[in-house]
Amino acid sequence: MQTRVEQCDVLIIGAGPAGSVAAALLLKQGRQVLVLEREQFPRFSIGESLLPQSMEYLQQAGMLQAVVEAGFQYKNGAAFVRGDRYTDFDFRDKHSPGWGTTYQVQRAQFDQVLANEAERQGAQVRYQHTVTAFDADAEKPRVTVRHADGTEYIVEAGFVLDASGFGRVLSRLLQLESPSNFPVRGAIFTHIEDGIDVPGFDRNKIRITVHPEHCDVWYWLIPFAGGRCSIGVVAETAFLEQFKGSETERLQTLVMQDPASRALLENARWDTPARQIVGYSSNVKSLWGKGYALLGNAGEFLDPVFSSGVTIAVKSASLAAAALQRQFAGETVDWESEYAIPLKKGVDTFRTFVDSWYSGGFQKVIFYEKQQPEVRRMIAAILAGYAWDDSNPYVKESKRRLKTLEEICS
Repeated sequence: MQTRVEQCDVLIIGAGPAGSVAAALLLKQGRQVLVLEREQFPRFSIGESLLPQSMEYLQQAGMLQAVVEAGFQYKNGAAFVRGDRYTDFDFRDKHSPGWGTTYQVQRAQFDQVLANEAERQGAQVRYQHTVTAFDADAEKPRVTVRHADGTEYIVEAGFVLDASGFGRVLSRLLQLESPSNFPVRGAIFTHIEDGIDVPGFDRNKIRITVHPEHCDVWYWLIPFAGGRCSIGVVAETAFLEQFKGSETERLQTLVMQDPASRALLENARWDTPARQIVGYSSNVKSLWGKGYALLGNAGEFLDPVFSSGVTIAVKSASLAAAALQRQFAGETVDWESEYAIPLKKGVDTFRTFVDSWYSGGFQKVIFYEKQQPEVRRMIAAILAGYAWDDSNPYVKESKRRLKTLEEICS
């Protein structure tokens, strides 16, 4: 039997935030968009705390109303805790213009909202369709797809965007993966009914807690609407491997090592089995090639500490859609200078702060009691996702500025 061949303007691999936002932006240009998703939505995904910068791209994509009306937990900042030290940043009081609030979301519901919106706007979204091969040498990029029932077909597209997240479909098929320069870390995490009734606890902020003895081990607590939260711990794998038992038991043991977290969660109901991911940081040799580009986590993932994943994903979708608009109009697009370099600029800003966090330097900055208000606003802007704003000295000269600030705060 001859394999059927389909045609589309743009094929998007993955229906997560990067794929759905890219689809919506391309539909506004009049493109015919096909989205192939390996899983069936709704499905669990980690990365629940959005950054305000991402709201700009949801608005561009015409998806903001659907997100606002979904009833997610409002978020206006980030709180940091180590021992008896506490500080928080209000993202509305920041250096960069733009959104200062966002949401903390259960990703299964959030991703479904975005995928539904992409479909409502005109994208064809197919679930349980897996890309198994990619041929970039053909006149048009050719992708082989396998449905869950075992049938296969081919899609010829004018361009392919890989938004497959941690699946990293094209980077694996084309052998683009490159070692990350971060140590191998892992995360153990789950969702719980938190039962938090501590006076003064702020559900409008993600809470980042540093382990009482190890500055490179930290916990996240992301409150959701309805009294639930996401709870997780991040550490190098050698540290995590010391703890025995089920993933839930290991996570509980680690969380209870911090007195503040133990007190906060004394009434929690651990009703969902915990999960673990290891070696999540990734890099690639190139973010683009003949007939394709990699979006978000499909290209590079740094670390969950500053919740930058979704913001980088939707930023990459916006940049790629803009480049494709010019390319489909007949212009010559330099994907390195017009897509990869601009995207990496913000990613590298986040990378500087991630490196400093794990070395302990940025933690000294965060907890420094004599911080100048304007410097705090500059730091707040980066924590809010504005890592591409060159008017911020801590973006334009992130390494030099942050090193100087670390020395002041030491």
